[in-house]
Amino acid sequence: MIYKTFPSTGWQLSAIGMGCWGIGGQWGKVEASEAFGAMERAIDGGMNFFDTADAYGVELGSSETMLGRFLAGRRHQVYLITKLGYWGRRQGAQIAITHPCQLQVFCDASLYRLRTDVIDLYLCHVDDCPNPEVYLEGFEKLKQQGKIRAYGVSTDSFQVAQAFHKAGTCAAIELGYSLLNHGARREMLPFCRKEKIGTVIRGPLAQGLLTGKFTAESTFSDQVRASWNTGDGRAAFLEKVRRVDRLRAIAGDRPLTAFALRALIEDPDVSAIIPGAKSAAQVGDHLEALSIPWTQDDSSAIACLEL
Repeated sequence: MIYKTFPSTGWQLSAIGMGCWGIGGQWGKVEASEAFGAMERAIDGGMNFFDTADAYGVELGSSETMLGRFLAGRRHQVYLITKLGYWGRRQGAQIAITHPCQLQVFCDASLYRLRTDVIDLYLCHVDDCPNPEVYLEGFEKLKQQGKIRAYGVSTDSFQVAQAFHKAGTCAAIELGYSLLNHGARREMLPFCRKEKIGTVIRGPLAQGLLTGKFTAESTFSDQVRASWNTGDGRAAFLEKVRRVDRLRAIAGDRPLTAFALRALIEDPDVSAIIPGAKSAAQVGDHLEALSIPWTQDDSSAIACLEL
């Protein structure tokens, strides 16, 4: 495993962690034994952090609950990232957070489901958050109470990121970035570098597109990608499939999944990446990124990809 120093905290995080959205079942049914096998493979492979959220799961909180069950007796081995702000969103009943005291309730609930007494990194999950000051006040109180160690935001909005770091206390920004999504290079990654904010990369495989297993004939039945089947969503999907085909030429005989992840690991502005996994086999595919050959020519080719 490659380990990197998280800029704002000094933690030694594995370059690859496990994204736990999938084990909640929203990307297709997952048996507990399969989810536990994936997490076991992650730890065996040297991963030392897991990313989840209270809203992840067909049943609300089920991803946190599954992770908490797995980590019983080995919580000390890993760092935990979880998020709040989208509880009930996919069910059409999102609870808006409008006062700092609400963070107390949501944090206590996550601590209970995760079976721990502290969250290492607690993030606002609302990408277009209209009231950062509410979260910042609540986060500071939770930190004083010892319930969280550090905090930040999951967003692709540069304005929201700036607002969360207004007092210089934002430890991390979780953002979307992949070989199919380069927008973070323009403002977000340079900002994080300048301010020494840790970056946690979500969607490094572009919701599965960079595994290379989808074709123009693929259709989707899970909750998350159903919009790719028709209309504008379908058109965008087909264009990305064409772009994936072009990336294969750069990857050559290296597995596309491993190549796509290694490209981000090699990016000096990336602190850690969280590809999602539902099985031990998928985790193994992610770990392969650490062992494939990589050269400066590869880095140069990736840097030249159109923004």
